[in-house]
Order: sequence, then C-alpha cells, then structure tokens
Amino acid sequence: MFNKAVSYDLLWDSVALEGVDESQRWILTAMRKHGHELVTMLWRILGNEQDVCDAYQTTFLRLAHHEERLKPRWVRAYLFRAASNTAISMLRQRIVERKALSSAVPPAKDTQDVQIDINVKHLTENLRCHVAQLPEHLRNVIMLRDFGELSYAEVARITGVSVGTARVYRCKAVQLLATWMNKEADL
Repeated sequence: MFNKAVSYDLLWDSVALEGVDESQRWILTAMRKHGHELVTMLWRILGNEQDVCDAYQTTFLRLAHHEERLKPRWVRAYLFRAASNTAISMLRQRIVERKALSSAVPPAKDTQDVQIDINVKHLTENLRCHVAQLPEHLRNVIMLRDFGELSYAEVARITGVSVGTARVYRCKAVQLLATWMNKEADL
C-alpha cells in the first residue's frame, strides 16, 4: 500500500542527504530503519491510506522537533508511541465525525452484498473505536503487539513493563474488547 505511494529510494540518494543538516540525518536513518514497521502498524490501526500517510508524516515531524531537535534516547520507542498516539487521536476524531454524520443522514438501503460489506466495515470500525477507548496501558500493548507486530520483549521495553505484564495486559485488553463487541452484537 504505502510502498506504491512513496518511493523511499529518493530519500537515500547522496544528493538528498547533502541537503539535510548533519544534525538531522539521524531522522532519515530512523525513517529507513523503522518506516516499514511503522506504516504496517498505522495501516492496521487506521485502515485508510490517507490517514496512514498523515499519521506517518505527523510522527516524523514530531521526531524532527523533539526537545530542541535532539535525538531521543530510544528512537524506536519514541516513534511507535508517537505514531500510536497520533492514530488514536485520529480514531477519536473519526468517532466524533461519524456520530455527527449518523444523526444527520438516514442509512441507505442497498443490495445484500453491499450490506455485508457495510457490516464488515462497521465491525472493523467498531473494533478500532473500542481499541481507542481502552485504558492507555492496555491500548498501548494491543497497538504495539497486534497492530505493530512487535514481540512481547519489544512491547515491554517500549511501555516500561515486564514481558509477563505485557502478556497480561494484552489478555485483559482482548477480554475487554470481546465483552464490548458482544454487548454491541446483542443490541
């Protein structure tokens, strides 16, 4: 998805690097090293190419302006945390917009195939909304482990908890999400 939209090769040309301030070249290195994983996580959270591109850009802009343009101690952790926070903010905004639109527009009636497609999209969107409503410690673990496909060890290091605690948080988050989704299905 993202690889089609942006050619990373242009960023790594020696000509492009010459135009970048020496003190900021580490940002391009971080983009090259973690960009693909970051896009994968953002795509799983947001499910929309434009939102992924916006969140990706916002994340690296935050990195570039981090504390007087100084490199954070844990660049990977900073990137994934900033990206997940950006994505959650975007999801929350989408929830507000969807509520405003749903109250103004009556639902359309179409064929059964379209209805199935709408149901799948609705289910996916509801799950994303519920993930956004999880307590922060549970949400961070779900986003990094399931959306970002990071190992429990990496999740534990980024969130500052033990590997066992990360596993427990993920289990609690999944149980809470299942409960919320089942309550919606019963309505």
